[in-house]
Amino acid sequence: MTAELEIRNVLARLAHMADCGDPDAYAQLFAEDGSWYHPHYGEVSGRSAIADGIRERFGRGSQGPGSHMRHVLTTQWVRVDDADHAFSQAYWLTLNGETSALSNMGRYDDELRRTPDGWRLARRNITLDTE
Repeated sequence: MTAELEIRNVLARLAHMADCGDPDAYAQLFAEDGSWYHPHYGEVSGRSAIADGIRERFGRGSQGPGSHMRHVLTTQWVRVDDADHAFSQAYWLTLNGETSALSNMGRYDDELRRTPDGWRLARRNITLDTE
């Protein structure tokens, strides 16, 4: 049960970092060779590229400080496969924090790996339900 709680906390922290955190701290929640896939942005691999991607989205104002974007995780389940590998699936919503209007929604399919620094995202696949 400890692994599951740690995994849930990593994923919750990632959502907070996506809204108002530091891009490098966000990227540190991924394994060094981690990857992130979004249908609009394609696949991004490695912490440096992941940090650059979120930094670009912050700069554009589509998320991050000042955007009023809020990522909400819900209906999450976690499967711990062994001491070092796990999978999680969760629905996500993005809300405008000023108006509470729904911006988008979809599903995260996450593969996680235990590293010397704790559980980290090895791969995130993002599915959009509103397209």
